[in-house]
Amino acid sequence: MEWVNVLGCPITRLSLSDFAVKMEEFIASRKSHYVAVVNVAKLVKMRSDKELEQSVLAADLVGADGVPLLWASRLFGTPLPDRVNGTDLMYELLRKADQKGYRIFFFGATAEVLQKVLDVVQQEYPGVQIAGSRHGYFAAKDEPAIVKAIRESRADILFIAFGTPKKEVWVKRYLHAMEVPVIHGVGGSFDVLAGVIPRAPVWMQKNGLEWFFRLLQEPGRMWQRYLYTNTVFLLLLGKEVIIKLMRSDRTEATSERIRTSAKNRVAKPSDG
Repeated sequence: MEWVNVLGCPITRLSLSDFAVKMEEFIASRKSHYVAVVNVAKLVKMRSDKELEQSVLAADLVGADGVPLLWASRLFGTPLPDRVNGTDLMYELLRKADQKGYRIFFFGATAEVLQKVLDVVQQEYPGVQIAGSRHGYFAAKDEPAIVKAIRESRADILFIAFGTPKKEVWVKRYLHAMEVPVIHGVGGSFDVLAGVIPRAPVWMQKNGLEWFFRLLQEPGRMWQRYLYTNTVFLLLLGKEVIIKLMRSDRTEATSERIRTSAKNRVAKPSDG
């Protein structure tokens, strides 16, 4: 598999459909695999949260969950083929599970939202086998029992609907203990699947404006987060551009010295 480094984070160079194919391979293997996605906010947070960084860097697949990351990869000459959004990937896996009868464990969100998710899945993806479910509110003492329930469910796929970094920390601790072939952290996607929160229009998604749609939905909670993370991202991007330009200048200067030296070594034709 090929990986692209975007501001210090390796991202898998695969399309959304390729991710789904790899996940089917993971299911066939019966070994535990973690699939992560990163957006601008998570990429910035990884620089100060080492446990989050370690979890993402240890993932078997990492998708670029945001158009700005695609732009950055193109800017540095290593273009990623596609945006791999966590919600889109969840829907892709639901379709695969509907076709092939995969077993899915649904973990996270409130009890009310989780029940709506299960109702939607039963109605719209009848081929999916619901291996089990658990809402996302629990104490540390409950964790061993939850891990045991997930393991004994014999799930092929586990969707974890926590926020960052809670879901990444959970996977870092219990990846192998849960014994699930495909573990995908879907964040707030259960709210979308349940119909509680609408997604941005497709044109906004394709033009890197999904964050702005979320800001309009929850301005009081999201404005500080986006102001900070987007600013830091632009600063990091600017720093990398300057470094790239300086390296390019040094390369050109070196090339010019080599050419000049070569010309000086060429014998001039004699007068006689």
